[in-house]
Amino acid sequence: MRYLSVCSGIEAATVAWKPLGWEAAAFSDIEPFPRELLQHHYPDAPLHGDFTTIGAKDYGTIDLLVGGTPCQAFSVAGLRKGFEDDRGNLTLAFLQLLKRKRPKWVVWENVPGVLSHDKGLTFGSFLGGLGECGYGFAYRVLDAQYFGVPQRRRRVFVVGCLGDWRSPAEVLFEPESLSGDITPERKKGQDVAGTLTQGFGARGVDAQQIADGNYAIAKCLTKRGAGGENRCADTANFITYGLAGNTIDRKPENGGNGTGVSEDLSFTLTKTDRHAIATKSAIRRLTPLECERLQGFPDSYTKLNDKTTDSKRYAALGNSMAVPVMKWIGERINLIENH
Repeated sequence: MRYLSVCSGIEAATVAWKPLGWEAAAFSDIEPFPRELLQHHYPDAPLHGDFTTIGAKDYGTIDLLVGGTPCQAFSVAGLRKGFEDDRGNLTLAFLQLLKRKRPKWVVWENVPGVLSHDKGLTFGSFLGGLGECGYGFAYRVLDAQYFGVPQRRRRVFVVGCLGDWRSPAEVLFEPESLSGDITPERKKGQDVAGTLTQGFGARGVDAQQIADGNYAIAKCLTKRGAGGENRCADTANFITYGLAGNTIDRKPENGGNGTGVSEDLSFTLTKTDRHAIATKSAIRRLTPLECERLQGFPDSYTKLNDKTTDSKRYAALGNSMAVPVMKWIGERINLIENH
């Protein structure tokens, strides 16, 4: 599978798809730090600037076009100007590039806010554009927490296939989900109060229960802390945590809940990294390494050298897709291609 990636960022797609044997025809990004990082990790892959200038014959024939056009125009945290925003217009430019290159597959990602923008007309226009280009499509909101990373990160994924809507539906929807076998929705107010995963002592749990390990901290990032040593001098003290971002072990026999859901995950990672975790003496920010793990990237992937600033790493990671979600989509496309 040969793909063209636009609005590439730090290339979650390539980290996910390279193990599948897929080949990047080219990357495209205009931001200095992501460009520097892409050149560092993938020196042999062509690196384009503004993707709107990619011509029909540039970089040869491709099988798939992938991109997450800037989400700020559609985010509930932004002004939500949609296609009136220059960044929103890049979504229309994405459709124009799709029409020029005519790959068999297309994968597009954005924030859930795009679904409700302008009462759904914005998203409907994008889907209508896919149809006009000759693509059948399916879309689904996927949350990274269900793919092995300890972060709540909901994103809209659209998969399209030239002249065929059934294949995209097979990619995004497993047969069991179409039969009503879905993960139960977390009940309102359901939490893990009274355990060390809350990060502020063991409210309602006596010292013996703590000592016995009945409420040990899962070794993953939680809203207020990360897995590590089970220390608690008394219920008034903060807990001392180890490094965040380890994969959740959800098997019931190992203490998990068996549903693939952690009951107290980190909130969605943002490019400004406003999240902090409690230590015994202070509240500290997440480290760039922890943020890499939250997104499924290899350790130190965004550290080019000792001069790489944390702020650049935070911004790049906050703007990225979650690697495990992209890997799942790639594997599903592979299944159909090899069927």
